[in-house]
Amino acid sequence: MSAFRIDRTSPLSADEVWRRLTDWPAHADQVPLTRIAVLTPGPTRVGTVFVARTGIGRAGFDDPMEVVRWQPPAPGVPGHCRLEKRGRAITGWAEIHVREEGAATRVRWEEELRIGLLPGPLAPLTARAGRTVFGRVVDRLLRGR
Repeated sequence: MSAFRIDRTSPLSADEVWRRLTDWPAHADQVPLTRIAVLTPGPTRVGTVFVARTGIGRAGFDDPMEVVRWQPPAPGVPGHCRLEKRGRAITGWAEIHVREEGAATRVRWEEELRIGLLPGPLAPLTARAGRTVFGRVVDRLLRGR
């Protein structure tokens, strides 16, 4: 099991940060060789399912996810989204927390992954890689790239 956390502060409003971080197809623009298909009609809510496909052609893997908690930010109320990963190759969860603090918005992205055939002793390496990759994704989404 690999767990990691990413904390960021943005000058954007909580609503805008939430919009950017929960635009699932936009995540694929930040991760090489990945595309995302949302399988349920919008808008996103509890029960929304999407699949991140990473690879080239048939060589790759699917990372299906379901939104199991959906609380967009509101005045005085932080936003919280929880995704359950339900694939053959990857299981676990991810949570996105968005909280307005004065003129800034705090973001916390937490994730716990279990990669099917990966031996347990490699978990720290996987966590470090996840923190690096998803940290870049969060940074780019917040910058609007």
